[in-house]
Amino acid sequence: MAARQKMQKIPGRAALKMHPRDPLETYVDQKVLEETARKVSNWNRWGPDDEIGTLNFVTPEDIVKATALVKRGKSFALALPFDQNGPQNAGGWGMRFNPIHTMTATGTDAVTGQQGMAGGGYADDIVTMPLQCGTQWDGLGHVFFRDKMWNGYHAKLVDAMGAAKNGIEKTRSGMVGRGVLLDIARYKGADYLEPGYGISNADLEGCAKAQGVEVRRGDFLICRTGIMEQCLAEADWGSYAGGASPGMRFETAEWLHAREVAAIATDTWGCEVIPNETTVTFQPWHQMVIPMMGITMGEIFYLEELAKDCAADGVYEFLFVAPTLPITGAVGSPVNPQAIK
Repeated sequence: MAARQKMQKIPGRAALKMHPRDPLETYVDQKVLEETARKVSNWNRWGPDDEIGTLNFVTPEDIVKATALVKRGKSFALALPFDQNGPQNAGGWGMRFNPIHTMTATGTDAVTGQQGMAGGGYADDIVTMPLQCGTQWDGLGHVFFRDKMWNGYHAKLVDAMGAAKNGIEKTRSGMVGRGVLLDIARYKGADYLEPGYGISNADLEGCAKAQGVEVRRGDFLICRTGIMEQCLAEADWGSYAGGASPGMRFETAEWLHAREVAAIATDTWGCEVIPNETTVTFQPWHQMVIPMMGITMGEIFYLEELAKDCAADGVYEFLFVAPTLPITGAVGSPVNPQAIK
């Protein structure tokens, strides 16, 4: 933990270069978007009123089985500190900025008599922050495809008052179950995947096989690229927030759909590979995974300590607990996920 807070520079980390992708072979045009949307759609799978999507795959029996994965009582926190040290920067994406922590009452106030409480007193504080500036879940009202969000609800249902449908609060009791780490960077023999490296279906399959773990229905799938650790090692977030990044190739949307995972998370800003495999739109994989499939997506997860432990004991499954904050009508939520082994 100290290393990531101090952001010590560590030289000599090895990157895995990006795939030599053929633009004509991998280009995602509008036709591919439409065809894939039809293939991966889960609309009405759990009825016309559903607002939690693939979290429906997790059964009470799954949760009971997941608790049996706790053998050592060791918990790994998967959140970055919520402070001014990152990962957003002045050149970042959109209106997101790092949390601003403000003290509204302090010990100094107390001991100088400002609170009028002789021998007593208190401290209090507030935080101002975008809900998706740090370790967080993308909710089902966050991304639209063809003016629709998850389960066919119209995008207009998310207005200045918040999300009337698919608000993040609907998932408040659903983020618990079997977690699986796929350490793609370590599988590829690299400290981190270079920005622009697209994680393929073959990478996911090969990594799972090498680790001796199976991705099953109802799993919380967590993929490590190592790119966050590289930013921390270099003491520079650079273009992490919205710039070139390793991540999921578009083809993995169908892979995730076939395996019926409950949710997916990575250590990157946006899960999918940037530059995207298209010029038609921005973040095409998001448009398949969130509004069409109904997957709540985790981003900016800190995975270094968990990955080292999994590599040491060869166990890549664990109890995963990461409840959202029930902020009514929100389309995202900060979180401090726990992987418990």
